Amino acid sequence: MPQYERVTATTTRPVRGLGLLQGVALYLASVLGTGLLVLPGLAARAAGPASLVSVAAVTLLAIPLASTFAILAARYPDAGGVASYVRRALGDTAARAAGYWFLFGVSAGGPVVAMLGAQYTAAVLGIARAAVPALALAFFIAPLGVNMFGVRVAGWLQLVLTGLLLVVVVVVVVALAAPAVEIDSFTPFLPYGWGGVGTAVVMFVWAFAGWEVGTHISGEFAHPRRVIPIATAITLVLSGAAYLALQIVTVGALGEQAGEGDVVLLDLAARGAPGAAPAMIGAVAAIVAVGVLNVYLGAFGKLGASLAAAGDLPAWFARGARSGEVPRRALLLTASVASAYFLVLFLTGMDLQPFILVHTASMVAIYALGMVAAIRILDRGTLGWWTAIVAAVLCAGLLLLAASALLVAALLAAAAVLVTVARRIRKRFFTK
Repeated sequence: MPQYERVTATTTRPVRGLGLLQGVALYLASVLGTGLLVLPGLAARAAGPASLVSVAAVTLLAIPLASTFAILAARYPDAGGVASYVRRALGDTAARAAGYWFLFGVSAGGPVVAMLGAQYTAAVLGIARAAVPALALAFFIAPLGVNMFGVRVAGWLQLVLTGLLLVVVVVVVVALAAPAVEIDSFTPFLPYGWGGVGTAVVMFVWAFAGWEVGTHISGEFAHPRRVIPIATAITLVLSGAAYLALQIVTVGALGEQAGEGDVVLLDLAARGAPGAAPAMIGAVAAIVAVGVLNVYLGAFGKLGASLAAAGDLPAWFARGARSGEVPRRALLLTASVASAYFLVLFLTGMDLQPFILVHTASMVAIYALGMVAAIRILDRGTLGWWTAIVAAVLCAGLLLLAASALLVAALLAAAAVLVTVARRIRKRFFTK
């Protein structure tokens, strides 16, 4: 049995929890993610050498959003994450909507991550396309099993996975491709104008999303007020540096061919080690898929249990909501939701784009509502309050960009409202 120290009148937190290294690993996995596999080539195709500006711009834009979430997570460590902040500021219905967006909307990205890892691995290892669905399911089931043992076990696994990811991508792939970089590849610098840079910025928003994941596991840190801000700052630096280094060698080594293929990491590795490239990139795909799912499943489980404890889901799923406990029932709910998405994905020909849009639009909606909540609950004039103001403006712009993909988010918000209406009717007519 773990030992606990009292933190509030109603909640407890484990004395022995996640440390700084595990925190950095979990944050890096949620931010770097599958973008490493596809974004460098896509951004080079859209903006050419000026895609470097896009990486730098999005890194700077991520600072207010990441900083606000870090301040909230450090001050209010709660498994409910953004939903708990929204509950404090805007009430139960808005909190329920935020929770539903994450648990049922953002979870659409789970099958996408698994499929990307499976497709990449199958391509470099020569596995038949017919086996990709089974391989994708294996990518999902493995981290699900790890999370059944608790986020601390998952945190140590993530430390290993993230270390391998940084070594393979930054040290190996970048180092192998660096000698092939040519200065002439960076001219002309703006072949597609500033419009191309804007397109690349939108793409890299996908790469730098994921800061809200840490809020759901904030209660699992031994010292959240100290560790979370430091882990966030380190993650901002490392993720920005990793993408910038990868973009430099993508443009410099591949030149005009940078945006022609879908497996840019394979193209880069082949420049320095043609024989070893497939094995290396297959390893990267596996590490990315398992690592990202490992982090998100932990967040989904904690959020599901928290929503159940608050009455937003059936009470049976509430076990594991307290810090230090394992939300196995909520993880099974997450697995069921993911299974439904997997089924639709397979039945529709494995087209990933609709699921990516559902995931992204739900995430943008969460960000926008979370920043409104932060403005209301953080002390006016403080650093966190100002970063929330800046982030809210940025999120408003992202909402406009994602407007056409907000249907699922709107339906989930309607479900949250219907639950409120049903509760009021029941309270009025069926209670004394």
